[in-house]
Amino acid sequence: MGNYIGLPDDPAYAIETLHMSNGLTSVLLEVVVLSGSILAETDREKELIIWLAQRDQAAVGIGTVGFDLDEMPWTLDSFEAEKAFMLRTIEAAIEGLGWERLDYEPNKDIVLNCLRQFGFMIQAFERRSVNLENYLEWTEIEEGDPCPTIPYGYPKCEKHGVYLSLFGCIICN
Repeated sequence: MGNYIGLPDDPAYAIETLHMSNGLTSVLLEVVVLSGSILAETDREKELIIWLAQRDQAAVGIGTVGFDLDEMPWTLDSFEAEKAFMLRTIEAAIEGLGWERLDYEPNKDIVLNCLRQFGFMIQAFERRSVNLENYLEWTEIEEGDPCPTIPYGYPKCEKHGVYLSLFGCIICN
């Protein structure tokens, strides 16, 4: 088993899908969530990081967190700013921003290659592929739902400083 990050099924995207083991997926998401939690300033930036933090295999199941970029909760109005933020976040993760908060030493060569591939994919992803329904569906709160998708006030883990998802801290889990 394992996970993937891919681009929409469109011949215009000629970049290979990123396939990872379950362990590598967890490390990739943790370092991206770490750097993004440090860099995020706007609510939209925080929401993108929280969405990634919700790909927590400890909470939703091993091998079930892969996604295509059009599944992310992009918006049309601020797509270019969101994309630029994600690219800054990935670049900061490549530079090791926040890695000292981990209680393990990631295999740099492997993680950096995956981060670069993820960055290439984000760079190639175009506004025309945004599916606004994904954002609307993700932020919709159903009546009687005790657990909102985006925790109120954007709380962070006291130990790791990352935005909490509805599952808690992706690193603590």
